[in-house]
Amino acid sequence: MYTIHRIKDMRSDDRPRERLERQGPQSLSNPELLAILLGTGAPGLNAVQLAQELLDEFGGLPGLHKADYGDLVKTRGIGPAKAAQLGAAVEIGRRLAVSVPEDRPAIQSPEQAAELVMYEMGALSQEHLRVLLLDTRNQLIRIAEVYRGSLNTSLIRVGEVFRDAVRANAASVIVVHNHPSGDPSPSAEDVAITRAIVDAGRLLDIEVLDHLVIGTGRFISLKSKGLGFDADAPVSAL
Repeated sequence: MYTIHRIKDMRSDDRPRERLERQGPQSLSNPELLAILLGTGAPGLNAVQLAQELLDEFGGLPGLHKADYGDLVKTRGIGPAKAAQLGAAVEIGRRLAVSVPEDRPAIQSPEQAAELVMYEMGALSQEHLRVLLLDTRNQLIRIAEVYRGSLNTSLIRVGEVFRDAVRANAASVIVVHNHPSGDPSPSAEDVAITRAIVDAGRLLDIEVLDHLVIGTGRFISLKSKGLGFDADAPVSAL
């Protein structure tokens, strides 16, 4: 039996590239978008079927986002070329997510802050703590990485959280860290760290606007939850 392995051999109405041209990328399913990157299938699988198998293997797009080159190249139907294409696509997405336009908009909400880091930090396999440095108009100066690894109050030196903020003459900061489990629910340690950072910020006259915990595709604002911040403080200072 003849099996279709190439997108160009599929019926024109079923070809993802032609559908993307006619209807836009938002009309395609995840397997169809991946199939365009893969270009060809594997023995017994066309490109869309191979893409679906890849998603099943890694647990959907979030799992594929976290997969490294070595994991991909060992997967059925994914050789070095396809693994490189997928890795390049993920990296382009990461760079786009963290890029800051020349005319930097002011960060006015936790959602805007999370958008700057969530794509990349949601895929990290270790905990990272980063600090968004903001000027007097809440415009991003840059993002500084402070810690990598398991975060707890006994290891974190609060002064290091503000080191880059002091050097950059930042007016305020937003603290961000990720949970590799994908669940952004704050722990008791997260709340304790937040409280210590907020208190230190007052002494340095650098306002801590929020502490965001990043999970897979979602985040939690400790300020909005009233965790680690004064009970009488406004819900959002952003």
